[in-house]
Amino acid sequence: MQDKNITHTKLQSWILASRPKTLPAAVVPVLVGSALAINEGKFKFIYALVALICSLFIQIGTNFVNDLYDFLKGADTEKRKGPIRVLASGLITVNEMKFGSFLIFLAAFLLGLILVYKAGLLILWIGILSIIAGIAYTAGPFPLAYNGLGDIFVFLFFGVVGTTGTFYIHAEKFSAVAFLTSIPVGALITNILVVNNYRDIEEDEAAGKKTLAVIFGKTFARYQYLFLLAASFTVPAMLYFFYNFRFWILLPFLTLPLAYKLITMLYTLEGLQLNRTLELTAKFSALFGLLFAAGLTL
Repeated sequence: MQDKNITHTKLQSWILASRPKTLPAAVVPVLVGSALAINEGKFKFIYALVALICSLFIQIGTNFVNDLYDFLKGADTEKRKGPIRVLASGLITVNEMKFGSFLIFLAAFLLGLILVYKAGLLILWIGILSIIAGIAYTAGPFPLAYNGLGDIFVFLFFGVVGTTGTFYIHAEKFSAVAFLTSIPVGALITNILVVNNYRDIEEDEAAGKKTLAVIFGKTFARYQYLFLLAASFTVPAMLYFFYNFRFWILLPFLTLPLAYKLITMLYTLEGLQLNRTLELTAKFSALFGLLFAAGLTL
């Protein structure tokens, strides 16, 4: 339950709406893609910085639209188990959120033109598609999150597109290795959504939000979480054994004890208790990504 006695300034409300704990999902793809560029001697700091800011803006804009349309569709109510939402709590109005979403996506687009100038029109199309997908996640006639496609969206755009796109900005090429490095990024960020949807099955079903957890049930969601974890650890091993990376690429295996803890939490906790699992899953994604980027760099 949300505490109505908590007061927020307007700035605090917008920060809350940006969902700071989710922002590693915007950082890790740029970090890993840039690390691979360093490995190949193609890294350029200024473009990495611009890509990072654009990624953060798109993530925040997606969160704004998600807050807006989950509220309008009745998926966010005062009974929700997750963190406080600004529209459901009356901290920000519908019109304010619409305008805020427009501004943040516009800022991402305009700043992204720097990357288009550097790397070409392909980056323009990637940026436009990323913004459209961020809006279509919960808005439009066929919202992805309401039709079982949210997980695919997250894996593709925060994993494959974000990581390989960042690498392309530096190296102006795609590669099999760039695609492989995107898999753990997308898988672990998707797991954040898996826990969120696992926790909210009852509320989402009541609101007509057909997530994969709603469609296939809790057992499927648990197996999905395990599969994405396993895929994430498989990639560093593949890079070590088949692509001649040094043993540093195995640094993410240091997170195995935390991975085991998360699996245990998912199988034993329920309801509000899963908020801790959600938070730790996000931190795990960031830690794994940091170690993976370090391994690529070294």
